[in-house]
Amino acid sequence: MSDGAEVTAAAIARLAGVGRAAVSNWRRRYTDFPRPVGGTEASPAFALADVESWLRDHGKLAEAPLREQVRRRLESAPEGHGPALVRAGEHLAGLRELLNTDPVAEARGALDRMMRETGPAVAFEQLLADYFEANPRQYSLTPEPTAALMARLAGPGEPVLDPACGSAELLAAAASGAADASGGPGGSPGPVALYGQETDPLLARLAALRLTLRTAAAGRCAVDVRTEDALRTEPPADAPLVAAVLCHPPYNERNWGHDELAYDPRWAYGLPARTESELAWVQHALARLRPGGTAVLLLPPAVAARRTGRRVRAALLRKGALRALLALPPGAAAPHSLPLHLWVLRKPDGAADAASRLLLMDAAGGRTEGAEPPSWERTAADVLAAWRAHDAGESVPEQPGVCATLPVIDLLDEEVDLSPARHLLPSGTGTDAAALASVRAELENTLRRTLELTAADDPAPSDRRPAAPGSAALPEATVGELARTGALEVHLATADPVTTAPGDIVIPVQGRGAAYVVAEGEGGARLGKPLSLLRPDPAALDAWFVAGFLRSTANTRQASSYASSSSRIDVRRLRLPRLPLERQRAYGEHFRQLAEFEAALRRVGELGEEFVQGMFDGLADGTVPPA
Repeated sequence: MSDGAEVTAAAIARLAGVGRAAVSNWRRRYTDFPRPVGGTEASPAFALADVESWLRDHGKLAEAPLREQVRRRLESAPEGHGPALVRAGEHLAGLRELLNTDPVAEARGALDRMMRETGPAVAFEQLLADYFEANPRQYSLTPEPTAALMARLAGPGEPVLDPACGSAELLAAAASGAADASGGPGGSPGPVALYGQETDPLLARLAALRLTLRTAAAGRCAVDVRTEDALRTEPPADAPLVAAVLCHPPYNERNWGHDELAYDPRWAYGLPARTESELAWVQHALARLRPGGTAVLLLPPAVAARRTGRRVRAALLRKGALRALLALPPGAAAPHSLPLHLWVLRKPDGAADAASRLLLMDAAGGRTEGAEPPSWERTAADVLAAWRAHDAGESVPEQPGVCATLPVIDLLDEEVDLSPARHLLPSGTGTDAAALASVRAELENTLRRTLELTAADDPAPSDRRPAAPGSAALPEATVGELARTGALEVHLATADPVTTAPGDIVIPVQGRGAAYVVAEGEGGARLGKPLSLLRPDPAALDAWFVAGFLRSTANTRQASSYASSSSRIDVRRLRLPRLPLERQRAYGEHFRQLAEFEAALRRVGELGEEFVQGMFDGLADGTVPPA
């Protein structure tokens, strides 16, 4: 163990198998808890040796799994987590023997046992995931399901190139020969040659190790990942053209080489504007393809509509290079709030009428208001089926709001805006009496449910009402005080990444949003800004009791701070009455019914709007007779 090894509070929590709130509590309660040796006031660092000794003396040191033992050593390596991970990967790949003088050699025993248990490729994937989890803001990754879909859209063929490969998620998906849209194993064998380019030397090395370990079993795959700027580096004269390009390029770059590359031969479709770096990547991908090869790029939706790119988009259509533009639901990749687009391109090979029509698809469109979104597996399968039918020259059934194939000539207007939602028929087109009857039936049932909830919400007789919790006889506690005692945990979206679990309480800290309890079966969402999350101990606090009192106007007013016209809630200042658990549950059930009543009212409004608009549309297009 290195004398200089340091750990954060989050790492201490993993060592002890507890939450971060418990570590904060120990620091306040125990005078002998190790003092910080580095870091900042907001994120202090502690000596690993001192922490382990203290945890052991107090009986709080959990037996860490092998993965955590290795992660701990790599994180505390003097040269940094990333370089240490590279050397560990080289050891797993048999490219380096860790000498006793190497600081990473402290992890060799656990690393070797981990390799024997999971295999070298899986072991490295786990350690790589830990590294990215520890550095969430530094890297923009392509999620595995999205990478698998892009690899399948490109189809079989080799070699495969990713000119902005990052940590090689897309090349790894191509190498696996993904069998289904969710990224499962199986399918055809991977390609025999994978080429990658990455400007970050550390990422390039990690990508090469990842691909080498993943393809080692096949024994026939050549991996070539180079540290270079793909746009600014001229390919060697003997560089082979490839069958497929997969690319998730950096977005909105101004310094991509516009001036120095003004006369580059790659701009066969027009010089991209300085603000259109994405269209430079599109043309670079086409330039590296052999005739008939396919490129799939993941791009922000603005690329399909910005006026500065209309001439390049028009040329891509006229020359038959752009074959499909597919809008994915938000969350497919960062930034997760945007419905990113997949551009599918084919290097023209001279075939007549090869691209007289463009496939446009909005995978998130066509759903009824309030309906549950389809699973990613279903979405990916629909996208893949539509592309394969279009690519094979088959007719793709038009679905209002979802999918259509349009003549290229119809898209070549002044704007050349290729946003799918602009060209697809509205999903309400063709409303019929049966669909409206279904909406009306749901509306009647929901109205009936609101009346039932209103009846259930009648005030109880005075002799059965619980004592008012706000009376002076009952003491109160702030959320901050309850967190210090371990009755609940407080998580902020600006701190460590956290996902919701059933029973959690999500609180908007800005605006007028209300606290709500995460229902059973609805956990797993990533907490985003501007939200906070409370995780109560069910043995001490009832979730609905907490959520209900946190919502009171007086409570939020006294915990709010104001800046100009907006307010922000300090969650730790919110107050709760101290009540026994059984009395908490009585209030909690009342708050739960109120929230259900509120949701039913909201749904009545949505259904009412849908029914009225459907009647207008149906009467106007003749699908509903004026009975």
